[in-house]
Amino acid sequence: MFHKEKSIQLKNSASALYNNLSVLRIAPRRLTYFTVVHANVVNMVSTSWDGLNYSHRQLQSKEPNVATSTSLIMQAAFCALPSRDLLVVSSQKGIQMYESDGSIMVYWHALDTPEAPTAHAVFARGISAVSDNYICVGVSSGAVLVFDVPSKGSNITLSEVLEEHKEAITDIASECSGSQEFLANLVTADDGGNMCVWKSGEEFQLLNKIPGLDMTCSSVKLWKGTVLAGYGTGQIRLYEAVTGILHAEVNAHARWIYSLDIAPFSGLLLSAAEDSFVRVWHLSITPETNSVEIAHLHNECVTDTQICGAKFCDGDGYAFAVTGYDLSEIIRYVQS
Repeated sequence: MFHKEKSIQLKNSASALYNNLSVLRIAPRRLTYFTVVHANVVNMVSTSWDGLNYSHRQLQSKEPNVATSTSLIMQAAFCALPSRDLLVVSSQKGIQMYESDGSIMVYWHALDTPEAPTAHAVFARGISAVSDNYICVGVSSGAVLVFDVPSKGSNITLSEVLEEHKEAITDIASECSGSQEFLANLVTADDGGNMCVWKSGEEFQLLNKIPGLDMTCSSVKLWKGTVLAGYGTGQIRLYEAVTGILHAEVNAHARWIYSLDIAPFSGLLLSAAEDSFVRVWHLSITPETNSVEIAHLHNECVTDTQICGAKFCDGDGYAFAVTGYDLSEIIRYVQS
């Protein structure tokens, strides 16, 4: 069903972080941007669709009044809003927002770091755009910061702080089907496996809390009113977002899941884990009976590699890309 394409070389290897790959298609320019985090650097690669041209850029983690920051980056993710695309980088010191090509930093938000050292690490992790003008970023305290982003310029403001989680945020996702019919349009997940389901707006409204089972939910997606969650147990669970009803549970991997992704137009689901497997599934939703079904379609094994990022390169799931810990390349697969 899928075959391996030519890999994209990276300047540095990928760190072992959840969801350590982000992809942005720039259709008018026939380009795709990829970002992968290595320690305190974001590796960016811009590739032309014909595969002939590559350009590399590296972004350092930043902090005020320091020439070169050593603060570790936890995640880099593209946020596509209707009016603009931004690249958001979260680290131990704060949150940086760049134009999507990484050329200009438009916003910096410092995290509250305690004066005295504490037992708890401070960092930001979990990044998602939601509705027309918000970007949400999770923090190690369990808070979710909501930023209001104008259609252009750098007048980005912190508009709200959501304080429902008690443990560090792991991942955040918004409704990706493009449909406005679903009440819930944001889901946040934490280290304890707990998830909160939200409706965005002037004030974000908590619709539901899905309790965790004391096992980290490392990656989460929201598609057609269904929460897709990947766990440290190697399981994938599908919940109805607003009611929390469990539709399906799959023992998908032998080890910790690091990344989930969904191709919103085709219902293909990608899961990747420490067990070196990337698996492709198909989701089908029957609105009349309110049932969700998941079927296994395809496997790829990246031998001896702890996979830490996997993303579809387009909305149909025609191609996907994979990163692995200590691997200095992005491996690509395309439908046969």
